[in-house]
Amino acid sequence: MSQSILTYSSLYPSNAQPQHGVFVENRLRRIVTLGGVDARVVAPVPWFPFAGKRLGRYGAYAGISPAESRYGIPIDHPRYPVIPKIGMSIAPWLMYRATRAMMTQLRDDAIGFDVIDAHYFYPDGVAAAMLGQTLGRPVVISARGTDVNLISNFAAPRRQFLQAAEFAHAIIAVSDALRRRMIDIGIAAEKIIVLRNGVDAALFAPLDRQRVRRDLGITRQTMVAVGNVLESKGQDIAIRSLTHLDDTELLIVGTGSDEKKFAGLAESLGVANRVRFVGRVPHEELARYFNAADVSVLASMREGWPNVLLESLACGTPVVASNVGGVPEIITTPNVGRIMKKRTP
Repeated sequence: MSQSILTYSSLYPSNAQPQHGVFVENRLRRIVTLGGVDARVVAPVPWFPFAGKRLGRYGAYAGISPAESRYGIPIDHPRYPVIPKIGMSIAPWLMYRATRAMMTQLRDDAIGFDVIDAHYFYPDGVAAAMLGQTLGRPVVISARGTDVNLISNFAAPRRQFLQAAEFAHAIIAVSDALRRRMIDIGIAAEKIIVLRNGVDAALFAPLDRQRVRRDLGITRQTMVAVGNVLESKGQDIAIRSLTHLDDTELLIVGTGSDEKKFAGLAESLGVANRVRFVGRVPHEELARYFNAADVSVLASMREGWPNVLLESLACGTPVVASNVGGVPEIITTPNVGRIMKKRTP
């Protein structure tokens, strides 16, 4: 008899945002391919009344369908309210209340579900623990990085972390560093399992480097920085490094709220002609950019288990990354890359 998993995460991709939390989808798809498992997804979405690119990420949320299917897995997108500034401490409760009726209906339908597989500890994992208690289903919570490394520093969320961890049947950490952090805040060590993200070797592999460089119009030494364009991801550090690297180009692959700010920085430093803002590209096309580059750069303030490093290495491209989260567990020898001593150019 098949087991039925319900994955619960606001990080799950949608047809409107196919790159959003793709690592959550990848793991679920891999579990399903092993056989003996039925899966469905509840991916809560912040409520917003108007759709449109000009309205930023909330406008994108509004464009997500209430229900859809990806790779044969049915997905529901219930809306939950988000209260700016004051909403952090009650976010799990708001998510719980907004999804409880749907989760009850799914539990009671013909397929039902045997376990709740929650991704991102806060607010998703905390809400999932509340739902598990209400619905009488076990819960497994996967911590991803920022959820624990940043949000647990606040007193009210930390209390909710510990309450959810006490109810959870198991907690998954994507790195040893994240496991240690959860133990430090008071989560029982025996509940935590380290399960690192893998990489799709069929998707990320060496290509004809000269061909992809020609196709992408690359003629110089090239760095690539893949990720959301935010100060916390450190693309500004990569831009500043160009003042020390003659005849080197930087490709920034991704989008984010700091894109204009970083473009202005490049202009002020006189390196704008060597910084290319590529924008967001489909996940399956990232291998071309990794293959075309001489090195991948990730100068983040914090990370859990940065998939982009694994993807770059699978393409044969070395990496340079800041000493945060699971990075030292990936860059273990000089053959694969370097760990930054400081987050400076």
